[in-house]
Amino acid sequence: MARESGETRGNVVLRKEQFRISDDEQRSAATARNFILGKIYNSKWILERATRDHPLRVDVPKMKSVSTSLSETMLMVRDVDDLERLRGLEGNAAAQYYSVFNDLILQQTDHFIFKGRNKRPPLDNVNALLSFAYTLLANDLKSALENIGLDPYVGFLHRDRPGRASLALDIMEELRSVYADRFVLSLINKKTINHKGFYRKENGAVIMDDDTRRSVLAAWQERKQENIHHPYLNQKMAWGLVPHAQALLLARYIRGDLDEYPPFLWK
Repeated sequence: MARESGETRGNVVLRKEQFRISDDEQRSAATARNFILGKIYNSKWILERATRDHPLRVDVPKMKSVSTSLSETMLMVRDVDDLERLRGLEGNAAAQYYSVFNDLILQQTDHFIFKGRNKRPPLDNVNALLSFAYTLLANDLKSALENIGLDPYVGFLHRDRPGRASLALDIMEELRSVYADRFVLSLINKKTINHKGFYRKENGAVIMDDDTRRSVLAAWQERKQENIHHPYLNQKMAWGLVPHAQALLLARYIRGDLDEYPPFLWK
């Protein structure tokens, strides 16, 4: 609802190079390719971990089938240098991942049912949680990019649109499953929240009540304090610092210090 920020920081040379890449669709595609590879890899990891941790509670053959298909899509993504083709492959991979997302809900299955992604407005409890978590993650990424000196509104995969933080949405693609989706699943499966905290408006939108929203925000802040091992930087850090780390790596790539942008590949 409000924000406080200091003066604009960052190297103007860095931002100008960011704009040059964004204006060049081929260079944009070369960068966007790694965002999508990170997204598909992490989505595949979520499914593989489910089959490992809950082999008696999930449909293992179905999960393995989707996982194999995601691996095949990753191989195709590596050779694509066209943004529209990349978006098509990303959309197909997302549809496959979401096709088994409901199988990852192991508790409160009568009230938290995922039949497909819907937004603006979300039409069920699960989508309401996903939309809220994605908004929180996008805001964290936007702040990280601004802190590094990049323009969060100038993206490579997501093109220019007034009011849309396109670059924040770019990086969010690789973090959706391991950062936001796992968070939502933990809220449901650990019964941190329950169906009584949701209500439907006249237009069909499902939203959280104030108490549930506060519980989700508190859990989000707790999750950000958990320590993880960053797979590329090879060091421990809090989950909450991952957006900053990825923004920093992207800046290094744009400056020419790295040959490629290294997406966050969770292990």
